[in-house]
Amino acid sequence: MPQLLEFRNFIDGEFCQGTSGKTFPVVAPATGKIYATAYEASRADVDAAVAAAKAALNGPWGKLTLPERTNLIMALADEISRRFDEFLEAEIVDTGKPKSLASHIDIPRGAANFKMFADTIRSAAGELFEMETPDGTGALNYSVRKPRGVIGVISPWNLPLLLMTWKVGPALACGNTVVVKPSEETPATTTLLGEVMNKVGIPKGVYNVVHGFGPDSAGEFLTQNPDVDGITFTGETGTGEAIMRAGASGVRPVSLELGGKNPAIVFADADLDKAIEGTLRSVFVNCGQVCLGTERVYVERPIFDEFVARLKEGAEKLKIGGPLDEGVNLGPLISQEHRDKVLSYYSKAVEEGATVVTGGGVPEITGENEAGFFVEPTIWTGLTDDTSVVREEIFGPCCAVLPFDDEDDVIRRANDTKYGLSAAVWTENLSKAHRVAGQLDVGICWVNSWFLRDLRTAFGGAKSSGVGREGGVHSLEFYTELKNICVKL
Repeated sequence: MPQLLEFRNFIDGEFCQGTSGKTFPVVAPATGKIYATAYEASRADVDAAVAAAKAALNGPWGKLTLPERTNLIMALADEISRRFDEFLEAEIVDTGKPKSLASHIDIPRGAANFKMFADTIRSAAGELFEMETPDGTGALNYSVRKPRGVIGVISPWNLPLLLMTWKVGPALACGNTVVVKPSEETPATTTLLGEVMNKVGIPKGVYNVVHGFGPDSAGEFLTQNPDVDGITFTGETGTGEAIMRAGASGVRPVSLELGGKNPAIVFADADLDKAIEGTLRSVFVNCGQVCLGTERVYVERPIFDEFVARLKEGAEKLKIGGPLDEGVNLGPLISQEHRDKVLSYYSKAVEEGATVVTGGGVPEITGENEAGFFVEPTIWTGLTDDTSVVREEIFGPCCAVLPFDDEDDVIRRANDTKYGLSAAVWTENLSKAHRVAGQLDVGICWVNSWFLRDLRTAFGGAKSSGVGREGGVHSLEFYTELKNICVKL
């Protein structure tokens, strides 16, 4: 039996087992086998990480000039790129996603997040106002940005490196320090980044990693620590609500990107080739484990049957398998627990009267991946808007396709959810595109595209899909404190 890898906590520039005496297994989703052991952080370990991060603010990190700090962050990105193959291997073992996907999106974007936010903070402008005073001499008001302090980062398992660096990148660029609690499912690349921090000379305590779970473990210990000055989290809404409650103690800000039940609206005048290609990606990429993914597809009735037939054809062409198998574009779900959840919705759909257009079960996989957490890509029709599979987030490779006849009605139906993360609109009518996109209650709406991201733009959710906006200068609102200085002339 091959020796298991070990993922240790990274505190104050050193890898350590911690003091809890507890470990937990890390399972490779593609094989269903344990491939590593992670050391669970105790409350004392988390407190030590926060203390190290706080000390680093007043140490060498806090004394760096902006060019010095951003040069180090650029070096981080370059070192990730230099060790591309190591990060790629770690990410695909942890998540099971196809190599083609991780090499195209996860690792390049992980490095790009550091570079983009370093560039953003270098060019961020302040504000200056001249004001009149009763004595006629006037005054100047100008703004300066200061780091918020120690940022607690709780990152998810679906895009581990990409979404972790989406938070750590701007935090460090703005001069903060971080304590990261990665998902217990995917600790590999977050841990590996500790080596990169030391390699490029990031001072000790700036970047810390604590492993564990949520309640009564590292996640809860981190959010409860009063020396954590802000908390950022991507994940499901229930956990986000718990983090928001923890942030209320000490009146600390939170940034939350949470769940979604995202709609796509396909009008009869859409370019059907584009709409099918885009919807196939938005439903099935990363095995449906994307917060921005589509789970409800509303199709105008004149093209409904053709759309369903072509979506079925595309889904059945997807190749399911392990991350290194040739031509694979659909990998496993992250865990047995998550597969059980997704399969329970597959059963519910049938109970609620769905017509299973394709899928609905578990594919037959042979060889080393036969025990992996795979499910079939699945499409349903015949469901109503009040069924659980149309209302509840599933987070798997599946969607319900529902017909519509009226523009105003489909907008109402698309908005009839507690979530408000993203949407997609497919139409060749420019006026209709603007009109419909503007009325959807979401943080981001794509028109004739999906997952097309300019990292300078605001990103976040509405309603129960989140609080706050990140991306470009919008990240500065969370990762910095804006101070006004008034000078009497």
